[in-house]
Amino acid sequence: MTPDDPFADVSPWNTPTTPITEEKPLTNPTTVVPAAVHAPMAGGHKVRVTLKGGTGYDAPWVTIDGTDIADAAAQLSRTDEVKRLLDAAAKAGSYFASTGTTTKSEVAPKRFENGKVVPSGSTEHQGVTTCPHGRTHVAKGGWEAYFCNADERAGEEKCPAAFLNKKTGRFELKLA
Repeated sequence: MTPDDPFADVSPWNTPTTPITEEKPLTNPTTVVPAAVHAPMAGGHKVRVTLKGGTGYDAPWVTIDGTDIADAAAQLSRTDEVKRLLDAAAKAGSYFASTGTTTKSEVAPKRFENGKVVPSGSTEHQGVTTCPHGRTHVAKGGWEAYFCNADERAGEEKCPAAFLNKKTGRFELKLA
C-alpha cells in the first residue's frame, strides 16, 4: 500500500512494521519556529477551509483556499481581513436572500377537508387542540386525536381527548 493510493486493495495489517525508535527529547520545547514557505501540495491539491454563517441551507459561507495547511492557517490568522470578508459575505447574502421569492419550504402544507384542498395556514380554527397540561397528537390508521399530557402519578387529572371529526375537519372533545 502506497501513501498515494489510500483506496488500494491491500490491508495495512499485512505490511511489515518497522521497529519504533526512541524519540529524542526536545532541547527547548517553548521555542516557536516560524512557518516556512512550503511547496504546493502534490497533484495540485489544496486545503480548503469553509466558514458557514449558520446551520441552514440559506446561510452564506466563505471558503479560504490554501496551498497547504500552513498557508490556510496563515490566511485565517489575518483576523481583521477575515472579519471584513465575513461581514461583507453576510451583508451580500442577506441582500441576495431578500431579492428572492418564497421557496417551497416556506409555503404552508395543504390539507384536505370535505374533499377540498385547504391550506394549513388558513385562519379557520382546527377545534380543541390545547389544554392546560399540553397535548400530544396521535394519528393511527383512520383516526387522529390530541391527548392530555397530565401526569396522573402526580395526582393531575387528565383532560378529555380531542378526536378529529372527519365531517367537520375539527378536533372535538370526547366526553365519557
